[in-house]
Order: sequence, then C-alpha cells, then structure tokens
Amino acid sequence: MSRASLAKEPHEVAAMFDGVAERYDLTNDLLSLGQTRLWRKAVAQAVDARPGERVLDLAAGTGTSSVPFQQAGASVVACDFSLGMLEVGKERNPFLDFCAGDAMRLPFADAVFDAVTISFGLRNVADTTAALRELRRVTKPGGRLVVCEFSHPTFAPFRTVYLEYLMRALPALANRVASNPEAYVYLAESIRAWPDQRGLATLLQASGWRKVAWRDLTGGIVTLHRGRA
Repeated sequence: MSRASLAKEPHEVAAMFDGVAERYDLTNDLLSLGQTRLWRKAVAQAVDARPGERVLDLAAGTGTSSVPFQQAGASVVACDFSLGMLEVGKERNPFLDFCAGDAMRLPFADAVFDAVTISFGLRNVADTTAALRELRRVTKPGGRLVVCEFSHPTFAPFRTVYLEYLMRALPALANRVASNPEAYVYLAESIRAWPDQRGLATLLQASGWRKVAWRDLTGGIVTLHRGRA
C-alpha cells in the first residue's frame, strides 16, 4: 500500500488525534507492550538537551515526550496541530509551554532552536520533505535533529510476524482499549507504508540535514535518525 493511498487532509488527521487524546498515552503503552517508555528514554538521550538550550518537540501530543527536556534544564516548546492533544497536555503538564502549529508551516522564526525532535509524528504529515525543511529552517546552524519513527524490522522472519501483528492484532486490541479504534487502523497502515531506515535517511539529506545517521531500536521496529543543521 502506498502512502498516497493513505492520504488524509490535515484537518482529518487532527480530528483523528483529537478523538484519541484522552487515552492516547495509555493506549500506546498497552499496544507497544510498554516499549514506548524505553523509546522516549532513547530520544531524550539522543537529543541530549542542556541547560539554557531551546528545544522544539514537534508532534508532542500531550507533552509526555517533552518533560525530559525541561527536566534537563532546557526551554522546551511542545508543539502539535491537534488542539485536543494540547488541551489534555495542558491539564496534565501545566508547567510546559504548549503551542499549536502545522509541521509544514511552523510558527517560529529562523534559527531559534538548538535542537528539534519529532517522535511518531513525521509519517502523519502530508509532505514529509516540507516538514523536514521547516525543522531545518528553525534550527540554529550546527543544531541537532532527532527523529523517532516506526521503521522496518531488520530480521526478515520477525518482520513478517510484525506486519501481521500491525494489520490484525493491533486493530483488534485497539478496539478493546482505544476510544477511536479506526484511528489505530489508519496508524497501522501508515506504519506499513512508511520508508525504511535508508529511505528516511535519504529524505533527511535531501532536506538539507548533514551528518545523517540512524540507530535501530527493538530490532528495527523503531529507528532513531539524527542529523545536523
């Protein structure tokens, strides 16, 4: 299935996430069998936020992923285009700086962030290259990028089992625990259609990022891509 066949208008995707905001973090923990916490820890280590730095956490949702950056002493902006996610986030993490924003038209000046990061949100943007270029635009020269996204398991037999889980077991589980199971059917399909590790690295390079590298997590189910502005 191609990404084009999964295309949704931005307002449709925003509405989808609005509908799952209340139970989003809990559902993700359940469906990933607790792996999301390990992935967030890996992102925090890769971003390596430092006191006095400015960090943009794009597609931050309820801000769960932003908390470690603030705890490290950085000034973090938790940005998302889902108003429902932001509302839930403000209730749960009132100490964070939340901002509504479109990944393809970020509401920030040029070169204002020391580090930018996006976790499990890039594949939901209509134009991946446009989003990566926007992230590059708002990053200071030499600044850091960390992208955490679902990818392709590197062990072929496991990859087959994983895809079967995505397309069959995940929607069935979501039907029991999620407030909007249809959203998780879409998410499973979007993961399946997403580029592999090298494919995303190529997109990063084409968008102006330097020193692009990646590291697989959980056998390649998730991959951390890094780059420099």
